[in-house]
Amino acid sequence: MNIIISNSSEEPIYEQIVRQIKNHIMRGELNAGDLLPSIRVLAKELQISVITTKRAYDELEREGYLKTVPGKGSFVAAQNKQLLREMRYRIVEEKLAEAVDAARSIELGKDELLNMLNILYEEE
Repeated sequence: MNIIISNSSEEPIYEQIVRQIKNHIMRGELNAGDLLPSIRVLAKELQISVITTKRAYDELEREGYLKTVPGKGSFVAAQNKQLLREMRYRIVEEKLAEAVDAARSIELGKDELLNMLNILYEEE
């Protein structure tokens, strides 16, 4: 599992961890039953506080992405992939609606907006 932390990001470190682990699960890079690194090991690897890592794992468990078994570790919980995908669609829809509103506020045409989207999509 590869997690990259940006200290210059506005997003809190624990949220960066949560987002990236969710993405690994969504892409199928982490599957139900996979053992995650211990809180201490991940904190050491990322050179961050154990408290920050614990907060990320607690959040993931609260949202149903992880299951912690005392004495054994934290495992990826069984997920309904279709439900996860639907949640991600909703997030993309919300962000696109914000982009459309911003474009309209400066009278940016649909073709120009689509061109921007195509350019940004190609960058990945």
